[in-house]
Amino acid sequence: MADMQNTKTIKDRHGLALSTTSPTAADYYVEGLDLMLAQSYGPEDSFQQAIDADEGFALAHGALAVMLSYRILIPEAKESIERAQTLVNGATPREKQSVRAIALMIDGKGPDALALIREHLAEYPRDAMMLRLASRLLLLGCSGSGVANFPGEMLALLKTVESDYGDDWAFLGQFAFAHHETGYFDDSLRLAQRSLEMRPDNANASHSVAHVFFETGDAAGGTDFLADWLQGYDERAPFHVHLSWHQALFELATGHYDRATALYESDIRPSVIARNLGTLADSASLMWRMRIYGEGEPSTSWAEVREIALPAAEKPGPPFRDAHAALVFAAAGYTDEMGRMLDGLKTAADNGDPLVREVTLPLIKGIDAFANEAYDDAVEFLEPAFADLPRIGGSHAQREVFEDTLLEAYIRAGRFDGATDLLNTRLKRRASPRDMFWLGRTQAGLSTTSDAIDSLSEAERLWQSADPDSSELSGLKQLAGQLAP
Repeated sequence: MADMQNTKTIKDRHGLALSTTSPTAADYYVEGLDLMLAQSYGPEDSFQQAIDADEGFALAHGALAVMLSYRILIPEAKESIERAQTLVNGATPREKQSVRAIALMIDGKGPDALALIREHLAEYPRDAMMLRLASRLLLLGCSGSGVANFPGEMLALLKTVESDYGDDWAFLGQFAFAHHETGYFDDSLRLAQRSLEMRPDNANASHSVAHVFFETGDAAGGTDFLADWLQGYDERAPFHVHLSWHQALFELATGHYDRATALYESDIRPSVIARNLGTLADSASLMWRMRIYGEGEPSTSWAEVREIALPAAEKPGPPFRDAHAALVFAAAGYTDEMGRMLDGLKTAADNGDPLVREVTLPLIKGIDAFANEAYDDAVEFLEPAFADLPRIGGSHAQREVFEDTLLEAYIRAGRFDGATDLLNTRLKRRASPRDMFWLGRTQAGLSTTSDAIDSLSEAERLWQSADPDSSELSGLKQLAGQLAP
């Protein structure tokens, strides 16, 4: 039974009023919000318990709708947000606006939701859920025509509310992400570590630590960090999949293909985990990487990934989703699905969608051409889209699969100058045995034999612990043998 109490006296941990007469409901709501912010297991259960304690608590219904949408349970999410809308009349103006923003997001109106949330945060900067949704909408490319410098926009937005949060563990974890995406790796690591000191189970902060290891080329350090941190993280948490994906990337970087495959089979593939918005990207990009690196992909069928890619064949949607669906359709030879997706994208481009015309459509045409071994065509499509890739959303680590595809297309097409320029840019940022191998292949193609031998030797040195029977390492040694005087 709800406790009779002035709703104004019940607040969340950020000091914002909650329209419930039940302290129990408020406690469960705050618990659920913190679990959401930490990307931990169980926020849905906590929000449901808040509703059970006070069925009229509109914001708890709205928060539950957010989590259901993350789990791709769209009918259930719509039902939950509709319930919130029927109850919101007695709520505070802040809660009413929050519910309206959530409804826009669930209805697929990302740009409208983001615009409303920006206005909302100017008035209610300590609304932590709305701040998280704003960052997520920016990250997923739900900003209209796409924003090339969206990481900079995310950082700028968070800076406007920095003084309102101070030493708040959830804010620091989110702030860390915006810093590594804009190249401030030391600051990102400092912020993430401070967040983890206060809340060790904050997966949002550990995610940023993993990104710093990735961006600075310390794959071995990243592997050690995640292997240790994941031991204490609930495997049922949907974000466990994405962190396992990061761990698999570290294994691929160090040439441990068997370990990467094992991680895919146990912790990433759609049939063994609770699906969420990131499942398609994590599965498709990992298997595509393994294919273009020459290792093939896990023996599991692409069919289970196709199931979650199919909506992209029916109607163009978020460009980040569509680009990863293209990897599935292209790699597995789903020509009908690819054709339908391309037709839909062409229609959207003809109807004036600038993001589709300038980025998504050429990117997907390039992926399709690459899979059909038309590497010159792949370069022609991928190269113009490359500079605008941030507009599709996703982190740099996620978008790098498309950069790798362009690199491999350059080399296979014999367009070594383009490969050289891209590799030199990457190697200035971080050390990478695979980039050194690619550079050696490029130099061999340009007949700069001495340089090629040096690059291949450095790649082999960096890959000392790699699987000795891998196709990639065997190819490196074979090329080095051919070039040896």
